[in-house]
Amino acid sequence: MAKQEKINLIDFQQKFSNEEACLQYLFQKRWPNGFQCPRCGHNRCYEITTRNLYECTRCHYQASVTAGTVTEKTHTKLMIWFWAIYLVAHDKRGRSATSISEELGVSYKTAWLMLQKIRKAMGDRDSQYMLSGIVELDDFFLGAPNEGGKRGSGTEKSLVLAGLSLNNQGYPLFLKMQVVSDVKGVTLAEFAHSVIGSGSKISSAAYRSYLKLAKEGFEHKPKDFDPKQNPDHLKWLHTVVSNAKAFIAGTFHGLDKKHLQAYLNEFCYRFNRRRFKGELFNRLLTCCLETPTVTFAELTL
Repeated sequence: MAKQEKINLIDFQQKFSNEEACLQYLFQKRWPNGFQCPRCGHNRCYEITTRNLYECTRCHYQASVTAGTVTEKTHTKLMIWFWAIYLVAHDKRGRSATSISEELGVSYKTAWLMLQKIRKAMGDRDSQYMLSGIVELDDFFLGAPNEGGKRGSGTEKSLVLAGLSLNNQGYPLFLKMQVVSDVKGVTLAEFAHSVIGSGSKISSAAYRSYLKLAKEGFEHKPKDFDPKQNPDHLKWLHTVVSNAKAFIAGTFHGLDKKHLQAYLNEFCYRFNRRRFKGELFNRLLTCCLETPTVTFAELTL
């Protein structure tokens, strides 16, 4: 994504003080060179202010700035959407539906749905990129232990695969996480092919199932995990995983396993944009404008 305009809280409050300002900003985002009909490409239109639509003067197609975005057919004001996106973008701890509901004066259901749509935009954006270079790979469990249940792989916790790319100096770059049902060789191979570019070097623990990666076109360097003998092995990935667990436990109490992937997508999205201070609102808004919406029914099936 190209460099985005930086905006602080005062700028945000002044720039988006009413519904019309938000609508005009979306218009500029969608048609930076002026209106262009999605159907015939004509560049002139009539504005239907009562319905926030733009009618092409040639083919009379009625276009909306929210069509094809997470806000399509929303009954929530754009000002509230903008505030939700701003709050989510700038709080590294994440925002719960309860906090959004209380601060923006919407129902819990509305806040929850808005956040799920925003997380979908985050996940869709990151799905366009692959990890490359040196990639640390490992699995971990998420979730509180069941009362009286077994520990480790015998529990009903959620199993997650995580991949973290490093630069040539060994510092973290980008992160991917995916909820999986097991860590068999086939599952590991599918995850690696879906998130790691060819020619990358994978560093992992020397578990038997991970050895399949060498047969999948990756340069694989397994090593027994021993913090005393090899303190730098998977060091950064384990640090990031620890932060992910704190992120999930600290903000999203009682998280439904069904939606865990969406919350992991949010964590990865934040981590991958940790260097874009000041641009976070516009980056997330752009993601939301490029992502088709999802309905409450689809999320709760």
